[in-house]
Amino acid sequence: MTRVAAVDCGTNSIRLLVADCDPATGELVDLDRRMTIVRLGQGVDRTGRLAPEALERTFAACREYAAVIKEHGAERLRFVATSASRDAENRDEFVRGVLDILGVEPEVITGDREAEFSFTGATKELTGRDDLARPYLVVDIGGGSTEFVVGDDGVRAARSVDVGCVRMTERHLVQDGAVTDPPTEAQVAAMRADIEAALDLAERSVPLREAHTLVGLAGSVTTLSAIALDLPAYDSTAIHHSRISYDSVREITHRLLHSTHAERAAIPSMHPGRVDVIAAGALVLLSIMERIGAEEVVVSEHDILDGIAWSVA
Repeated sequence: MTRVAAVDCGTNSIRLLVADCDPATGELVDLDRRMTIVRLGQGVDRTGRLAPEALERTFAACREYAAVIKEHGAERLRFVATSASRDAENRDEFVRGVLDILGVEPEVITGDREAEFSFTGATKELTGRDDLARPYLVVDIGGGSTEFVVGDDGVRAARSVDVGCVRMTERHLVQDGAVTDPPTEAQVAAMRADIEAALDLAERSVPLREAHTLVGLAGSVTTLSAIALDLPAYDSTAIHHSRISYDSVREITHRLLHSTHAERAAIPSMHPGRVDVIAAGALVLLSIMERIGAEEVVVSEHDILDGIAWSVA
């Protein structure tokens, strides 16, 4: 076993996994897995820069993670940064801050590399299951971008497009500095058109409709699963490998798009950092399912973070 640490820093959240990995057997044992909403991508779509307060929230989480990594004695660490830091003019500030705190330079990876990590993390456990037909379409709905990966034992095609729950919310659902609650029909229509254009772009290089099993990753999808399961609190064990029907995703998306901030915040399994962006994330998933005719989505709690850990091991 090799003890490794992996950090995934996205547009909305930063996550840590410390695990013991055995590449020979494919076994990965979690020692610590945690997530902090830092909203690093706050305003990036509009300004092109990482906001000072967003950087400080992220650095505070990094200091917490540094203590956890030291406590567990991880032998290797890899820090991967995705959409928001790819887009920002001042990403050097981000890189220097992470290097000072954790002693490693964050890798600002391409969308295609992000997709490969997501596919590995999501499908490694699914190999050999007779109830899930291949090829898989792995969809990672992040804050700033969504990754599409089609593959069997490995990646056949991948594409990242700039459609995520934070980006769509800030682009279409914010007026006068505040999220519209609930959004207007015109706002939803504009957001839907943006998502459909992104799906057109993804289909140019990824055969989305050839997949037999849709696997959904990241907080928007796992939160939808928690709502569908009517969980009294977020429970990753119950969510992992759950299946949500298309009808359920459609009903929940409709409900979220017609709810107020207070109504969304009152959902027992809702993380406070997702209240404003969950409706946009749900609409992205619904649009994907409609595009490919998926009857259900298999939800995975294992994703890019696990893929990063395997790449270190």
